This record gives sequence, structure tokens and C-alpha cells, in this order.
Amino acid sequence: MKSWQVLLLSLVVLAGLTVAWPRPAGLVVYCAHDAVYSEAVLRRFERETGIQVVIRFDTEATKSLSLVNRLVTERHGPQCDLFWNNEQLGTMSLAEAGLLEPYQGPGYQRIPEKFRDPEGCWTGFAARLRVVAINTDRMAASEAEVSHRMSGDLSRLAIAVPIYGTTLTHYSRLWEAWGADRLQAWDADVRRRGAKFVPGNGRVMTLVAEGLCDFGWTDTDDYFVSRDDGKPVAMLPARVDGSTIVIPNTVAIIKGCRHPAEARRLVDFLLSAQVELELARSQARQIPLGLDVSPETVPEEVRALQPCIQEACELRSLLAAREACLSWLQRESTP
Repeated sequence: MKSWQVLLLSLVVLAGLTVAWPRPAGLVVYCAHDAVYSEAVLRRFERETGIQVVIRFDTEATKSLSLVNRLVTERHGPQCDLFWNNEQLGTMSLAEAGLLEPYQGPGYQRIPEKFRDPEGCWTGFAARLRVVAINTDRMAASEAEVSHRMSGDLSRLAIAVPIYGTTLTHYSRLWEAWGADRLQAWDADVRRRGAKFVPGNGRVMTLVAEGLCDFGWTDTDDYFVSRDDGKPVAMLPARVDGSTIVIPNTVAIIKGCRHPAEARRLVDFLLSAQVELELARSQARQIPLGLDVSPETVPEEVRALQPCIQEACELRSLLAAREACLSWLQRESTP
């Protein structure tokens, strides 16, 4: 092939890549948090600052993990400026890979040390709690009853597929606490006893709320949606070795992004007490982490959950467990 033909081919390939990877105008945000809650927050930022925001959401079943994978594939040509994740471990994996830009603005300082990266590569805010959701028409809402049910037939138990989202965090915590062999044996046993593994925590909550399952693992935001709909449901904190599993949202700036100054402004906005209160007062009832949020300013249901923050396990130690657990789960899901 002659040199001019090589050049022409190269230009054609480059043009094709440009079409395949369009760069939208504005601050690009990849967001794993539910659009029903997050979009209003981001649009308010847009109105108040005049900064255009382009939002890329993900699906309920695969959210967070697929966005994390997308950011990894884009590492040499970032398409995203800021990542609003709905959990912590996936964001930690991006920091470990060197894909995040450190930033310690005013919002970073108001969040407890336990829920932020020491270098400022990510910061947590507005947390959810892992819980056992219970249909109170089907069983008593007590730890003793849950323990009794877990020892028998589990065809009335629902769990989200653990390869994604907060259930992956839950499994990672069990991996760390129990070790690989015990968790793998437990997983095989609950499947053998009939536990239903379904796509997403929202589906878990629907099954429990409708009485198709008696209980299930989910998050507080999904629980409150069903509770507000008048369903016969209650919840108990999911504990591992006595500690709760508190899962914050996280915000991070992508290294090499096109709009770093605007991204820093959005980080400051999301990490404000005002946004944490807005999310606490939403139907999701997310738990503020900022040290400057008075308990009297949040709804009663959120106030009741705040002691669980003090009992939370340390998620920052779970990255190795998460990577090992995810590798095992991916192997198990391969036909």
C-alpha cells in the first residue's frame, strides 16, 4: 500500500472514531444514582451556575459496575468529567487504577475521614444502608425470625445478582469477614435451598412488597419507596460481625477531563449540606454524612438511621476483597 493510501486510511479510521465517540458540549457527568433523585440536583446546579450538564445514566440492574468499566475503557481519551457513583468500592477501584484527579475542596473537609479518600480522589456523601426488607404479612420483623428463616427453605428469600452495585459491596464485606471458602460455600448453599437471585435491589423490594417473597436484601432507598406506597413492609439493618454496611454516594473528578474547573464546582455543590439535606428529604431518605448537619433538620426516619453510621464497617479496606470476589462471581456467571 502506498504512503498516500495509508494516510487516507488513517484519516478514515480517525473520522470513524470521531463519530463513534462524540464529545458533547458541557460538563459530562456519569451518574449511577437513580435519575429520579439525582437529575433534579444536577439541573439545579445547572440553573444556579449556568454550567451546562450532560448526564449519562445507567440501568437499574447493572448500574455502577458498567459505568466503572466504561471509565476504564475510556482512560486514554476521557469522555466524562465527573463520576457520581451510588456506591464506594467501584470508585475506589478507579482511584487505584490512577483514573481520578485528587481534589480536597470545602465539601471534602465536612465529611468524616472514614468516608473519603485520604488523597482526595473521591469523597462520600448521602449514604444508604443495607437492610433486610420484610413483608410483615408473611413474617415477624425480628432478627430472631430472620435467623430462623435463613436456616431453612429459602425459596421466599430474594437477593439481587451480586455481581453489581451494593450487593457486590455486601458480598465483598462477607468475603473479608468470612473468607473466600466460607462465602462460596454459603452462596452455593443458599442457591441450593431456593433463594431467588434477581436483577437489582428494586426487583428484590418489589417481590417482598407484593408478598411474592417474605424477605430480601436491599437498600434503604428502595425500602422507603415501598413503605411510602403503603406496602406491609419493615426493615432491619443487615449486619456482618455486628457492624452495619453503610454505602455512601461518591463523587470523583476524572483525570484528564476536559472541564476540570467546572467539575470542581460541581464537587463542591454535591458535597454541600444543602444537597445532603435535599437527598435526606427525598423519598430515598439518604443519610447525611456531613458533620455540620443537625439531626433536627432531617426527617424522623433518617434520624433513626443515623446511629448506624457510627456502627458502620470500614469499606476502604475492602478493595482487595471486592476485586477477588468480583473475579469469582464473573467466573461463576460465565456459561
